[in-house]
Amino acid sequence: MSLSFFDQFTSPCLLGIPLILLSMLFPALLLPSQSNRWVNNRLSTLQSWFLHLITKQLMIPLNKKGHKWALILTSLMMLLLTINLLGLLPYTFTPTTQLSMNMAFALPLWLATLLTGLRNQPSISLGHLLPEGTPTLLIPALIMIETTSLLIRPLALGVRLTANLTAGHLLIQLISTATTALLPIMPAASALTTLILLLLTILELAVA
Repeated sequence: MSLSFFDQFTSPCLLGIPLILLSMLFPALLLPSQSNRWVNNRLSTLQSWFLHLITKQLMIPLNKKGHKWALILTSLMMLLLTINLLGLLPYTFTPTTQLSMNMAFALPLWLATLLTGLRNQPSISLGHLLPEGTPTLLIPALIMIETTSLLIRPLALGVRLTANLTAGHLLIQLISTATTALLPIMPAASALTTLILLLLTILELAVA
């Protein structure tokens, strides 16, 4: 067992070189490459169907002009999904437990959508800062509150996602440690904690 429960969240290094980039690129090596053939193997067909399903779900709420975001959003979705699922395996590192990585994804995408909205539809974008029917005396306060909420949104969501992943991994490690410790002295309690560990693992799969 590691010296600390939080050692699993430290970025692994080899000869002083951080390996977080390698852990981010490794999932792409597991996916089969696409080909121009009509008939592929079952894995390529399943991957194509899954990518089509994700793209369809992401693009349904958007109009045709918003479909230009399909490639970057689908790629980001597949990257995060594979990284999070591989991070549930024992003795692995989950890059999305690092706040720096989550903020590096959140800030550019948030800023891009904000600037795109202000450029294409400035009146509608600015209209979200003031709800309709607001009393005149509350207008300055509400504008300041909505602006602050808009600016702090990527930080709040990034911290929340990081906390959810970190707490889930910590609970899995704590309960698995308790299961192995209780097995020789209290087998019944160990079986109960094993059931809890199984349910928590299913929950973490949904979070991932």
